[in-house]
Amino acid sequence: MSMIKEVPPHNKPREKAMRYGVRSLSGSELIALILRSGPKGSSVLETADELLNLSKGFGGLSKMSLGEMCKVKGISKVKALELLACFEISRRAFAESTAEMDVIRNAEQVVRWLQREIGSDLQEKFMVIYLDHRNRIISSKVLFVGTINESRVYPREIFREALLSGASGMILVHNHPGEDPTPSFQDIALTERMVSAGRLMGIRVLDHLIITRTGWLSMADESFLQGMEDMSEN
Repeated sequence: MSMIKEVPPHNKPREKAMRYGVRSLSGSELIALILRSGPKGSSVLETADELLNLSKGFGGLSKMSLGEMCKVKGISKVKALELLACFEISRRAFAESTAEMDVIRNAEQVVRWLQREIGSDLQEKFMVIYLDHRNRIISSKVLFVGTINESRVYPREIFREALLSGASGMILVHNHPGEDPTPSFQDIALTERMVSAGRLMGIRVLDHLIITRTGWLSMADESFLQGMEDMSEN
């Protein structure tokens, strides 16, 4: 089992973090701090580098499964679980801080949270954020997985959850696995259907967000929802 003996003591991840703070560490050093040791013949920093290169950064690393991590030499199930636990703690902390705010006035932070949740997923996921009368999050739930279109997304399930949670409004969310957040014809048709159903139920659909790994689009900001509301009033 190879430690990072070749690194001067004051520059080892643990000593460096204690002296200068965790924020002083590079990405590889952060991973090395958690892993603690590498396999025989390699340093823990080399193992950390390999893991980050394989995952293409922290965004990809947080999405890796236990089995995928264990394919890297020197990553045991225990070490992989410790890494996954760190990411889960971060995700929950971010979600808790987001839940306390007005999501309309703090849209960019909500989007950052959503990018962590589904932005890097390779499958399309349809998620609904349920809001109280002050636009704070009551709950959020992924309701459908797979290609998103009108025939696969059922309003009755979406509004049943809204009624059970006592929601006053909701935000529809789904991801585009590619980098283009432009809404498709199916996205627009589905949103129109949901806005109309919401008016009948007395629960406003405040937005439909399309999330990618690096970008996002708000259908409300792009005036799609305004036109739909105008149509439903006629």
